[in-house]
Amino acid sequence: MRVAYLGPAGTFSEDALGQSGFAPADSTTVPCEGIREAIETIGRGEADRVLVPVENSIEGSIRATLDSLVDQAGAVTIVGEYDHPVRSALIARTPLDPSRIEAVISHPQPLAQCDRFLRNELPEAELRVAASTSAAVREVSRSDRPLAALAPATAAGIYDCVVLREEIEDEPGNVTRFVWLAPRDDRRSGRLTEDSGAEGDAWKTTIVFSELGADHPGALVEALLEFSQREINLVRIESRPLRRELGRYRFFIDVEGRESEPALLAAIEALRLKAESVQILGSYLSATADPALS
Repeated sequence: MRVAYLGPAGTFSEDALGQSGFAPADSTTVPCEGIREAIETIGRGEADRVLVPVENSIEGSIRATLDSLVDQAGAVTIVGEYDHPVRSALIARTPLDPSRIEAVISHPQPLAQCDRFLRNELPEAELRVAASTSAAVREVSRSDRPLAALAPATAAGIYDCVVLREEIEDEPGNVTRFVWLAPRDDRRSGRLTEDSGAEGDAWKTTIVFSELGADHPGALVEALLEFSQREINLVRIESRPLRRELGRYRFFIDVEGRESEPALLAAIEALRLKAESVQILGSYLSATADPALS
């Protein structure tokens, strides 16, 4: 199995891939420079599975993932999710007094998740954005300047650096939700079969819809009522611009239940009568279920 993820080695995505239990031990990893590139590897036949971050408990949704899931909806489907605890470390090339640090480099998400630490402990340091946490550590390892990176502590060993401080995230409960993707027409994954999972396991279905036909006050509420009236629990809703003109949006929702359940099927069909576009991005065991099915 070829598994794509946001690379290179030393990113939180690689940490999540190793800890999630999704990928078989003999998998070949395919590190990618960006989330969109990782998701597109399935459509190009370059990967069999993809693990990408979709939401962080502090910073919210990962926009690149949401937009790419829509763009690639005909090629990929969500077949699992994993909640990964995020523990950030301050990493330098050599042991260094934090007061000497000129700049801190990282991906925008860790920079935001460690904002309070950076303001209180390193107020004079410049903040620089890198394509990934791993790229940040790599840049620090190659510079003679007093630079530091925010990344998983494991990245320090990969690039022969040292950890100055650990667990510097603002909130100790910082968690990133990852989704596990497969080709839409691939029936090999246990997540895609009707007999997968144990009795009583919780399922989740992700849906995106847009262009509500009745554009009037309460139109979105009426669309969501199709679920509540059937006692289907809505666990998440997110809006993203349609990227056509100002004021037009698509809505991402996560609901409890499996797509094949009669009540959920009926709700989705009713939603199709209210929205111009309705896409099922995946139906999968929730993070509370046993992941060892793929």
